[in-house]
Amino acid sequence: MKLMIASDLHGSAYYVRKLMDAYAAEQPDRLLLLGDLLYHGPRNPLPRDYDCMAVAELLAGARDRIAAVRGNCDCEVDQMVLPFPVLADYALLEADGVWLYATHGHIWNEENLPPMAPGTVLLNGHFHVPVCREHEGYVYMNPGSVSIPKEGSAGSYMVAERGTFLWKNLDGETYRTYSVK
Repeated sequence: MKLMIASDLHGSAYYVRKLMDAYAAEQPDRLLLLGDLLYHGPRNPLPRDYDCMAVAELLAGARDRIAAVRGNCDCEVDQMVLPFPVLADYALLEADGVWLYATHGHIWNEENLPPMAPGTVLLNGHFHVPVCREHEGYVYMNPGSVSIPKEGSAGSYMVAERGTFLWKNLDGETYRTYSVK
């Protein structure tokens, strides 16, 4: 199974168009979104081409292939305009023999671990910085932010297939690789 993993879109139609272009090029089986899809939040600047309804329309085209979890900026009203579930705090998925605990990061993260089996990959967004850190019993990964990257990072996403995770910029160029198996 090929997964594309992205987080922190924050309502930017400009960057979500780039993400959806990358989605079309990658042809993943599923697009896993780690929260903060439509709203920018009071602590973030307005992202480029902020347009929540345009973002909802862009994502609707992939509705049958999207799995999503709730971010700290997501709420019930977002579910009214998005045609796929977005209100779960986490998702537990198995992909090619690798267990993934997907959550936004504002509740479960490296500092507050969720209940998960040894060997699980903990996927978070929330912090807007691409990360891969090995810990005893689990690996922590963050795809970074699509539209409001921080700490000098660029807009990015991840691709996971057969136990290998690739971090890519929005032009599809790989800049980091990690293999679980």
